[in-house]
Amino acid sequence: MNRYETVFILTPVLSDEQMKEAVGKFTGVLEENGAKIVNVEEWGLKKLAYPIQKKSTGFYALVEFEAEPTIVKKLDTAFRRDERVIRFLTFRLDKYAAEYAEKRRNLRASKASEKPAEAAAEA
Repeated sequence: MNRYETVFILTPVLSDEQMKEAVGKFTGVLEENGAKIVNVEEWGLKKLAYPIQKKSTGFYALVEFEAEPTIVKKLDTAFRRDERVIRFLTFRLDKYAAEYAEKRRNLRASKASEKPAEAAAEA
């Protein structure tokens, strides 16, 4: 099994619920085909570097997963069939990229756990 990371941009006209439903749809496609979801991050609405389909913003999402190489084609097909997806990119992580992703996740988790402690200290 290889470790993959996919980043996709959804159209900005979606509501937060529709965006989360779309992310759930793609993680569901992966799980149906035997992939193990490692991490899902919803980065939210961000400005694009250049207009795509006359849109200047989009909802970004990142999904990290472990799967067989054949599953990537099925995921790409699901992205192409969904009109809510503006752009997508899926790539295989080598051992160094996988280590970096693990460190980034741990750092993000530690920052998230510090914020409630800081809020409690201020109150």
